[in-house]
Parts: sequence; structure tokens; C-alpha cells
Amino acid sequence: MTADNLFTLIFLLTLGASLLMQWWLANRQIGHIQQNRAEVPAEFSEHISLDEHQKAADYTTTKVALGRYEAAYGALILLWFTLGGLMNQINELWLPFGWSTTLTGVAVIITIMLAGSLLDLPFTLYRTFVTEQRFGFNRTTPVVFIVDMLKGALLAILLGGPLIWVILWLMDNSGSLWWLYAWMVWFGFSLFMMWAYPAFIAPLFNKFEALEEGELKSRIESLLQQCGFISKGIYVMDGSRRSAHGNAYFSGIGNNKRIVFYDTLIEQLSADEIEAVLAHELGHFRMHHIRKRLISMAIIGLGSLALLGWLIDQPWFYQGLGVDMASTYLGLTLFMLLSPVFGFFTTPLMSWFSRKHEFEADAYAAKQRDARDLIRALVKMYQENASTLTPDPLYSSFYDSHPPAPVRVSHLQKLQTT
Repeated sequence: MTADNLFTLIFLLTLGASLLMQWWLANRQIGHIQQNRAEVPAEFSEHISLDEHQKAADYTTTKVALGRYEAAYGALILLWFTLGGLMNQINELWLPFGWSTTLTGVAVIITIMLAGSLLDLPFTLYRTFVTEQRFGFNRTTPVVFIVDMLKGALLAILLGGPLIWVILWLMDNSGSLWWLYAWMVWFGFSLFMMWAYPAFIAPLFNKFEALEEGELKSRIESLLQQCGFISKGIYVMDGSRRSAHGNAYFSGIGNNKRIVFYDTLIEQLSADEIEAVLAHELGHFRMHHIRKRLISMAIIGLGSLALLGWLIDQPWFYQGLGVDMASTYLGLTLFMLLSPVFGFFTTPLMSWFSRKHEFEADAYAAKQRDARDLIRALVKMYQENASTLTPDPLYSSFYDSHPPAPVRVSHLQKLQTT
């Protein structure tokens, strides 16, 4: 068996294994939730009605069931791009223009990105206007949806185009260590986007208003001072314009950090509960989770680009994936397309680290504010967001970035008594 045929086999087996595992886990999740649909878990029975519990069960199983078909569809699209020859066709579309290799590469990669987004559009539309609409969460109008999509595409071209150009130029002109220089550019760009996003990108999609003066703002500012967190401001986002789901987060780095509350969350929670939720978010800051994630991202990015630095010189890498012409930009594109397939099996490790951070942030919040307030806030958020209270343990361990509701509440209850 030749090297390219062997790599084709490895690719197909890995893709098939990941798809089978996704379906198996999804079936476990659906079965487990349906088995527990008839009764609210005892620890939540005083606060969540049976109707609300069953709505959460049906909402979750509907999303998971759709996800199975989306995964299969995504695998077929990937096969079409690679072994099916679509990448070759897109490349041949731009070659006759006679541009430089770098500029041709930018055009090919952006075309593939936009084509992928368009091919994914049917599922995006279904999730928004069927699933979310059915369960009462969607507030996005077709006009807002289209405008958001066009804005996203334009931003991808305006921001992603120059970044791709620089990386491709480095790949072609900076010698064998191009991957190290490309990593520096990529990581620097990532830091810049984290700094710029809250002030310049997010306002293109949502309206942000400073939290009005009053008791809540004073209490939040006192908590921020207590935790040593300096922010650029406290804002309320019009999340209700697109969805009934509520959330809170802080974004940005350096001197451009912002605290953001969804307007839906402000409506749902009391002042004590909002403080507790914010204390949790500040826990991520005080426990250096952001810094740890940046370091992890940097290490993974460096290792990935070093691997690509070897792969782009291997003819079997292209031939084994059905690509006729070996080039830096096609090698980069193939690597980006394949990374989710091979990286899928690291998902449980990433999820474990994320859940660990959530537990640590909860522990920090319990030291700053009453853990009972955070429990009440979480229960309301589970209720309003129709989050399942009975996920399959294995599915949750594999995918969930946050601990399951019963586990998280139990952990907070223990913190309350210590």
C-alpha cells in the first residue's frame, strides 16, 4: 500500500470513528434524558415544575437529535471538499487569473470558508427558525439574521484576508522556520482580537448600554473593587433582540476589559443573584483561567503549526486527500479542514479542564458571596434556558464545558456548609 493510500485509509477510518462516536453519545444522551423525563430530580422539585423539566428534556433531545444529522452532513461536505474534488475545482477557478501564489491562496481559502458557511446554512436556519422558535427562544427576524450573516462574512474577509495573506507569505518566503513566525503572527492577532472585540466588533452586532446608576451598579462596583478587578465599564447587552436565553460574561484583556450582562439575565435575577453570578465570572479572572487558556492555546497552536510545517512537504498528504496540486495554501486549507476530525478525540480532555475551572470559579464565588445566591441564580438560569437536569454522565463528561446541574449544585451546597 502506498503512503497516500494509507493516509486516505487513516483519514476515512478517523472520520468514520468520530462520526460513530458522536452518534453513539447522542443516542445515549437522548435515551437517558427521556428515561428521566417523567420526574423532576428531587433537589430541583421545589423550584422547577414538571412542565418546565419536560420542556428542557424535549428541547435538549431535539437539539442533540439534530446534531447527529448535522455531524453526518458535515462529514459528507468534508469528503466532497477533499476526496470529492471540490477543493481542486475551487483552486482551478482562481488559477487562470495569474495572481501570485500568496494572493491566489487568499482567494482560494476565503472562497472555501464562504462556501462552507453557505453549505452549513440549512442547519443554521433550521436551528434558529424551527428549533429555537418551537421552544420559544428565537427572537431573531429574517432581516436581522441576514444582516448578521452579511456582517460576519464581511468581517471574515476584512480581518481574515490580511491575516491569511501574511501567513501564506511567511510560508513561502521565510524558510524552514516559517511555522514559528506564522505562530507569532497568529498569536499576536488573537491577542489583538481579544482586546478589540468588546469595543469594536461586538457593537456591530449588539447594542451595549452602560448599567444605569443605582443600587445594583454600586453593589457590582463594590464587588469588583473587593476582587481587584479593573474594568472598562459595566454594560447591558440587548440579547433579547435575538434570543430569550440569558447569560453574563466579561471580555477583553489589558485595559479593555468589560463586564457584560444580557438584558434577559438582568430581568431574571435578583441583585444578590447577579452579584453571585458576577463573582463566579470574576473567579475565572482571579484564578488566572484566562491566562491558562491563552497559554494552552499558544502551545497547541505552536505544535499544530510545527506539524503542518512537516506535512506540507509530504506528497502523500495532498494525494491521500484527493488534492492534485501541492502548495502551501492548499496544505494550510487541508490542515484546517482535518483538524476538527483528528482533534475530536481530545474533546473530553478539554471539557475536563473547562469543568475544573468552573468548579474553581464557583469556589471563589462562594467565598465572596453567599453560595445559596449562586445556587438560586443557576436554578433560574437552568429554568429559563431549558437546560436539562438529567444529562447522560458519559455524554456530559465528553462534551460539557460546565458541570451537570445536579453535580454543580451539590458542589456549591458543600461549599456553603464548609
